Amino acid sequence: MLDQTNYTEDNIRSLDWKEHIRMRPGMYIGKLGDGSSPDDGIYILLKEVLDNSIDEYVMGAGKTIEISIQGSKVIVRDYGRGIPLGKVVDVVSKMNTGGKYDSRAFKKSVGLNGVGTKAVNALSSYFRVESSRDGKSASAEFEQGNLKDQEFLEETTRRKGTKVSFVPDEIIFKNYKFRNEYVEKMLKNYVYLNPGLTIVFNGEKYYSENGLKDLLSENIKESDMIYPIIHLKGDDIEVALTHSRTQYSEEYHSFVNGQNTTQGGTHLSAYREAIVKTIREFYGKNYDASDVRKSIVTAIAIKVMEPVFESQTKTKLGSTDMGGELPTVRTYINDFIKRYLDNFLHKNTDTADKIQRKILQAERERKELSGIRKLAKDRAKKASLHNKKLRDCRVHFGDIKNERNLESTLFITEGDSASGSITKSRDVNTQAVFSLKGKPLNCYGLSKKIVYENEEFNLLQAALNIEESMEDLRYNNIVIATDADVDGMHIRLLLITFFLQFFPEIIKEGHLYILQTPLFRVRNKKKTIYCYSEQERVNAIDELKPKPEITRFKGLGEISPDEFKHFIGGNIRLEPVMLDKDMSIEELLEFYMGKNTPTRQKFIINNLKVEIDLVAEKNENG
Repeated sequence: MLDQTNYTEDNIRSLDWKEHIRMRPGMYIGKLGDGSSPDDGIYILLKEVLDNSIDEYVMGAGKTIEISIQGSKVIVRDYGRGIPLGKVVDVVSKMNTGGKYDSRAFKKSVGLNGVGTKAVNALSSYFRVESSRDGKSASAEFEQGNLKDQEFLEETTRRKGTKVSFVPDEIIFKNYKFRNEYVEKMLKNYVYLNPGLTIVFNGEKYYSENGLKDLLSENIKESDMIYPIIHLKGDDIEVALTHSRTQYSEEYHSFVNGQNTTQGGTHLSAYREAIVKTIREFYGKNYDASDVRKSIVTAIAIKVMEPVFESQTKTKLGSTDMGGELPTVRTYINDFIKRYLDNFLHKNTDTADKIQRKILQAERERKELSGIRKLAKDRAKKASLHNKKLRDCRVHFGDIKNERNLESTLFITEGDSASGSITKSRDVNTQAVFSLKGKPLNCYGLSKKIVYENEEFNLLQAALNIEESMEDLRYNNIVIATDADVDGMHIRLLLITFFLQFFPEIIKEGHLYILQTPLFRVRNKKKTIYCYSEQERVNAIDELKPKPEITRFKGLGEISPDEFKHFIGGNIRLEPVMLDKDMSIEELLEFYMGKNTPTRQKFIINNLKVEIDLVAEKNENG
């Protein structure tokens, strides 16, 4: 038992800056992760370094940023003004040290807390910064935040600017891997928000001339737009919007001072409100807000003086004021939309007519659904009181002030045995379980009505809390956990179809995953190795020879809760579900879930890998 009387000065300890960051990394970069999620820590490290280079561009210094990621090493080189040479060490290793406290220089910067590159330094096993300016250069090298080497050159031929190289520390970030898809999305957002900026990533150029208009063109095919993108720009605000022919839900991309506010905030709430208000006034009709916004695909970017965010990772804006002499965020956005969108609609009557027709269509669909929606809501309300399908967790995605909110996860399982194993071994704080009863319905081509008529879909929608909008999503990670057999694969496909058909932004925003579970257990008396592939099994047998015990897991229900905790804990392996950028959602669903049987048969035959092929491939590769 703890001796509570022995509490003296010796119990009090002060941590230096790097110890504190390494002990509490979540406070600085959100969750850690292994790179399978877009908000994992390794991407936040890259973003923190990049933000400084972007700020240089915003200040008119350096039009190109070069990024290289080879394995675990990241290099970011800009051609800005370069860090003042005498402050190179301080800027990356002294808390509350930076150029952005001088608001004259960085009036509308994201990185105002002076923590960014210090966190990258402390959480990297290797960190090097080089600055060149006025024909001179200085560099410093660190390991886990500790200075190892520094150099000062009186003469250099290097172009001015800053180069930062780092390797995220494997002690902190376990088994991590950078995924180019997530890096590319981040870089595209940077160029959309900074037209004229060129970012070169591993030799590929990213550039935008039309800002947020280009962002929307990337996210919705022209053939799916009801009308051409409306693009509006002001001093500290830019907006692009259109409506989709096929998408049921609302889709928002929001930014503050170049930061992608994935969880919205005061600016997004004001924007959603302003669109409805302006549309109602323009047509002189009190349309339902949900009818106005149904199927909208839109982006907003604003610049705020000294923004206040609701979390360290800056995913939700808390500021109510624009700063300086400007009005509140709400008033500023309302006034801008009222003036510019109203003007646009008056000048472009064809677009105005198409918007009105879309609203009236949404109104008809909503009225058709109203009876069944009420029945479904009543049913879900009763079920939620004793809902055996959902075993909830304590921390949810919306709990922005809880640093574990990004870990909030919903496992969607099939059958009682699998859900039982996960339920017994899960972390009750951040992991919830939703249990399916057999195979869900193939909902390709069906209307939203089916979400309310089908009890499982209705309860899943209620569990995720996404009926009205994505803003209230309860879990950051939605994980399909099914057996790795033909039936399990089919269930995965049916669930992915459900999300693509009715809630595509769940996938677009990187929330949907497949749980990877081991196929084999190889063990001897001293060691157990779980193998996720045939190659890992071969390696494990080789390591534990002469005659280890080998178990083939046929389904999740066979894995005991004691073992399952290894697969959904710190070593969890998740495979993100990503969209093919060359194929629209409609084309994807039509190909995989539609009635094009001969085409799909040909594809399967051409891509089928039978065991004999795999063995031959293995022999070829040694």
